[in-house]
Amino acid sequence: MSIVTPEWVRHAVFYQIFPDRFAQSAHVPKPSNLEPWDSPPSLYGFKGGDLVGIAEHLDYLQDLGITALYLNPIFQSTANHRYHTHDYYRVDPILGGNEAFRLLLEQAHRRGMRVIIDGVFNHTGRGFYQFSHALENGAASPYLDWFYIRGFPLNAYNGHPQYDCWWGIPALPKLNVQTPAVREFIFGVAEHWIRFGADGWRLDVPGEIDDDAFWQEFRSRVKRVNPDAYLVGEIWGEAQRWLRGDQFDAVMNYLFTKACIGFFVGERMDPVLTSGIGYAPVPTLDGRGFAQALMHLLSLYDRAVNEVQLNLLDSHDTARFLSIARGDESALRLAVLCQMTYPGAPCVYYGDEVGMLGGKDPDCRRAFNWDRQSWNEGLRAFYKAAIALRARFRALRDGAFHVLDAGERWVAYLRQHAGESLVVLLNAGHQPVRADIPLGALVNAQHGEVVFGAKGDYAVQQQRLLGVFVPAREGVVIRLG
Repeated sequence: MSIVTPEWVRHAVFYQIFPDRFAQSAHVPKPSNLEPWDSPPSLYGFKGGDLVGIAEHLDYLQDLGITALYLNPIFQSTANHRYHTHDYYRVDPILGGNEAFRLLLEQAHRRGMRVIIDGVFNHTGRGFYQFSHALENGAASPYLDWFYIRGFPLNAYNGHPQYDCWWGIPALPKLNVQTPAVREFIFGVAEHWIRFGADGWRLDVPGEIDDDAFWQEFRSRVKRVNPDAYLVGEIWGEAQRWLRGDQFDAVMNYLFTKACIGFFVGERMDPVLTSGIGYAPVPTLDGRGFAQALMHLLSLYDRAVNEVQLNLLDSHDTARFLSIARGDESALRLAVLCQMTYPGAPCVYYGDEVGMLGGKDPDCRRAFNWDRQSWNEGLRAFYKAAIALRARFRALRDGAFHVLDAGERWVAYLRQHAGESLVVLLNAGHQPVRADIPLGALVNAQHGEVVFGAKGDYAVQQQRLLGVFVPAREGVVIRLG
């Protein structure tokens, strides 16, 4: 069957926000016992970020070039990350409640920005009504079949839990999606928030719900409400099973993340920060290995899927890219340029653009510092320029992709769409690169003009782009004409 994915995602640049840590608004009342905003994050502490605070900083995001937001969970929960859902129909009051989400959607949509939200449907929190019912009433509860209960007492707070839970964590009882009422509940939640105005769902640990029919029905129900809704799953490896056009539109492309760390950071990576993560181990790559990795990723799925893959460099579940690179800003800049010129939708983790650092969870979830004196303004300007480059040239968003050549520490590839041709050359080495890039029969051009990176003009002769120069640890993008 023909695979159809949302057209708007091809042209989007996402910004991932951990709601407790991005911005506070004075218009949202707060509880008293909050951690200081600028203190190191802890596993259990709340900083008090909210959705109105995000709305109040949409100008900042729009100036950066962001066109879509991905929000970590927003529903009522007793965890700062809100993956312990209590009420799927109520936005957490610390975030401002349902009206704050409505305000954010209205203001984002008015600017042409989309908003997708995190859906946690494999497990709930202990405060979820149906689980509380079982906890209070034991064998007499009518909701026992909503979970995988093995006996009583449930031991929800001490001892060994008598029910299945995610990774054995008692706070996260696993839902039994084989129960028709549970399936219908989840599908109803999914439909409700799309009707409310959300533009899609990022699906948490969907592989834990090992049921293709469930996700097929989930897709059908969501797309019936809004055919343009974006469904992206958290799958860390190859995901062919879910990307055949009947379940998800895309996945979080951690294999792209892994390749970028392996090439642009390489031997400088901090192995402590990449160990124990879903994409581990991370081997170092030379230019040819990186080129093969990029092509392999595109060979896994239909082009309609590749064009909407969520391409990220880090997230709330990983150390920040700049920390993995031990502060090597050139590695991040090269990876960002690749991210903005490779097929798929780029996703920027909040604060990366101003040089935020962070190790493994919870350190990768620090609060955003709104004091501009703390920002890396040069890095932010680079992000803006790279995002603007992607917006300027359609070929960089949904054009064809061809690897042209690669060396020990560099790679060159071509993006093409409707007569528009751009060559991207990324030099991860510590010496400048001069190369004649073979174009073959792909391009009929006479010259090349640098539109990003070290300025210059280049001749094209006998299907070769001649004398391309790229400084050490930099990249260039050349428009052919």
